[in-house]
Amino acid sequence: MSSRARPGRPLGEEGLAALRAVALRAETARRLEMGSSEAVLRSIVEATVALFQANASSIALYDPVTDRLVFRVAAGEQGQGVVGLSIPPDQGLAGYVYSTGQALALSDVEKDKRFGRNVAEKTQYIPRSIVAVPLVDEHGTIGVLEVLDKRDSASFSVRDIELASVFARQAAIAISASRVERDTASLLGSTLRAIAGGEASDAGIEELVAAATADLDRDDDSRLWALADQIARVRRADPGQIGLVADLLAVLATHAERAARARGRRRPSAVDR
Repeated sequence: MSSRARPGRPLGEEGLAALRAVALRAETARRLEMGSSEAVLRSIVEATVALFQANASSIALYDPVTDRLVFRVAAGEQGQGVVGLSIPPDQGLAGYVYSTGQALALSDVEKDKRFGRNVAEKTQYIPRSIVAVPLVDEHGTIGVLEVLDKRDSASFSVRDIELASVFARQAAIAISASRVERDTASLLGSTLRAIAGGEASDAGIEELVAAATADLDRDDDSRLWALADQIARVRRADPGQIGLVADLLAVLATHAERAARARGRRRPSAVDR
């Protein structure tokens, strides 16, 4: 019988450390790609504000973990207050568009019973008119694009719905194209299942994945994820600036490795203790 460790059996400390390293790299890639896709989404809402001469535009994406629509990016004078807010996927105008997959345009939102005034009040802006269209990829509806209050018109036209839908398609394409694997645990699980070839139990694989990803998202003193978020923003810089950042990170990594080796040498041995 092969002595190679299989999913569902103990990997040993070295094997588990290797799996944790894979999880760390996968999570870093995920966060970097999320930063990149959000930059694209931000440019899309900025473009819709300019095209429609609107007071605000935003994109809400469905989060399966919380089962809510989360407003991720926004643009315009009245747009920023909505970022970070979330709603049930079947409530409000955005929830209606998400759950039905149907676009809508309203000239007096407060007269519509689907309008969620309580959410609008949290943003400190009550819109007069709105066009909202679904973001759809090959798996279905993934979010909603909203445009609020054209400054040169009291309402949105059918043509405006068509134009907003073009931007929504671009947003959906950008999300799909930049998505590496949004769930690191799922990535590890699918990889382990492929390696095991059906020889491992789901419970054993889940146990290994849980051990490898334990505390992966915790806010620790190293501020590693804060650094990853900043690098995601730097990706939009010009090549010269990116090269400078890469050089600085290389120097930082070298110092970190030396410090780690020095700590290892200073650690007291069993004899000393």
